[in-house]
Amino acid sequence: MNIKRIFGAILTILGIGGLIYTATIFSNTAGNNHDIRILIIYGVLGLLFFGTGISLVRTTKDES
Repeated sequence: MNIKRIFGAILTILGIGGLIYTATIFSNTAGNNHDIRILIIYGVLGLLFFGTGISLVRTTKDES
């Protein structure tokens, strides 16, 4: 078991969760400045976690 792969999978799942939460907030937003800031923060964090997790899983070599 490789710790980097496990951490990459966890980051990927967190990123997907953040993007789904952003989509949920987007569908229920009223257009206030506070809502838009929350959308941007969660969207950027979700994309960052998702990209980092996918990158870790792809670049980590499987050494048995």
